Amino acid sequence: MRRIAVGAGALMLIMGGAGWYFGHRAPVVRYATAPVTRGDVATTITASGTVNPVVTVQVGTYVSGTIIDLPCDYNTQVHKGQLCAKIDPAPYQIIVDEDQAQLTTARAQMAKDAANATYTAVSRQRAEVLWTQDSTSHDALDAARNADIQAQALVRLDAAQVAEKAAVLKAAQINLNYTNIISPVDGTVVSRAVTAGQTVAASLATPTLFLIARDLTRMQVDANVSESDIAGAKPGATATFTVDAFPGHTFHGIVAQVRQAPVSVQNVITYDVVIAVDNSALMLKPGMTATARIATAQALGVVRVPSAALRFTPTVKGPDKGAGKHGAGHTVWVLRDGQPIAVAVSVGLNDDSFAEIRSGDVKPGDAVIVGQSTDGSAPVGMKKPATATLRL
Repeated sequence: MRRIAVGAGALMLIMGGAGWYFGHRAPVVRYATAPVTRGDVATTITASGTVNPVVTVQVGTYVSGTIIDLPCDYNTQVHKGQLCAKIDPAPYQIIVDEDQAQLTTARAQMAKDAANATYTAVSRQRAEVLWTQDSTSHDALDAARNADIQAQALVRLDAAQVAEKAAVLKAAQINLNYTNIISPVDGTVVSRAVTAGQTVAASLATPTLFLIARDLTRMQVDANVSESDIAGAKPGATATFTVDAFPGHTFHGIVAQVRQAPVSVQNVITYDVVIAVDNSALMLKPGMTATARIATAQALGVVRVPSAALRFTPTVKGPDKGAGKHGAGHTVWVLRDGQPIAVAVSVGLNDDSFAEIRSGDVKPGDAVIVGQSTDGSAPVGMKKPATATLRL
């Protein structure tokens, strides 16, 4: 029993000593740092949009009929005036032939009436001569004059009818020409809505047969910017965007236009911001979905720190080098000689990734603290931080 009591007492002493040691042992603090760098800081607004050609021409038909020939297809390079489709011209050719015959008839009738007018003019002159010689009656003179006037009027009527028939023939000829569907511009066929043998009807609205993109080397992104962000979008601002087809590639463009017309979708107001982009490599295709970032303000080649450094506050603070003395009132903690030192800085632009440092005792190469851990636990939000160990 004596041995057991001695052993229990010794165990209690050991446990008490260990508890006292671990309770009063200074914790090991590890800091996650990031370097101060020189680079660009830009505030942006994010919007989704669609890649479209700058100019897209809809080619339709003015007349109805059956497509009998279709030289153009998807991706066909076309030139202005090139035949893209042909509608059966037979019905329209018949109308042209009929109108041509009617015009010929009208001209023949006018020629006949003109000959008659010549005769009535001669008869009138003869009657007037006879009247001066008292060789004819007054009634005969009046009849000759009346016949001449009517003949001249009939010639003028025939001339009007000839002009009318000529106009009808011209309209029929135009409709016949419309059976040839030609490209109005140089470009690339991006859509074809008909097939050979199909009948198209141009009754109330002109049906669209083709969509022709004028120049696929110049594209635009029509981005939908919410009304809360539209004030930051300005023509001439730089923009970047990505598409799902090339997730690792960033495209660059310029804001070409901020359109004033609001777009309402389920009571959400957005505005169309047009971003012009060069597509010389033909990587972008019409209809691609783009996620765009439009710069609202930017500072180029400035001293910057990670934004997380502005939000960090150590649990055990080191020396204070003027923290809070600058107008902006921001503080970053710099690890120098293993010690966290508070440095007051003036901050400019902050894009949530980096913050511009306008003044303060930090320079490129300094290590600012962005997180900390105690006794080996990982800093919050830091996977593989650069660490420096300080025993307090």
